[in-house]
Amino acid sequence: MKILFLDHDGVICLSTEWGSRFKNKEGFDSLFDRFNDKAIKVLNQIIEETDCEIVISSDWRFHCTLEQMKELYKIRGIKKSPIDYTRNDLDWKLFKDVHPGNELEMTRCFEIQDWLKEHPEVTHWVAVDDMDLSYLSNFVQTPRSKEGIKQCGIKEKILKFLK
Repeated sequence: MKILFLDHDGVICLSTEWGSRFKNKEGFDSLFDRFNDKAIKVLNQIIEETDCEIVISSDWRFHCTLEQMKELYKIRGIKKSPIDYTRNDLDWKLFKDVHPGNELEMTRCFEIQDWLKEHPEVTHWVAVDDMDLSYLSNFVQTPRSKEGIKQCGIKEKILKFLK
């Protein structure tokens, strides 16, 4: 199984979309900022080319159930719905002496590693995030929040890990 650990803000929900949820106040879809249409197109191309599954590592996982997130992906035109969330109950402080770094970034790294340990069937994986998760071996950063996953060269880097 191929897994894409996906953050939202700065990856498919670009900074140009932040706050958009306040403009449209109807329906479940309005609880979250919009995803960028071009970023969705790139994500769908990655899904088509690799048949990867999506596991949400984004903080958005704290605000709705997995079933609701699946519905949101469907509404927004993403070809596959997420299959899972990473855990959100790991305490990075337990590891801070061994792995110094930013608490939020290191927590996300440990959550991804924990998910992988629980799923030995994974053959290929990549984490995509705007934060620095370079502690992980299979990581692609989207450093430009206005471009995210559609930034030149990002798709190709992701594909290298998933093919």
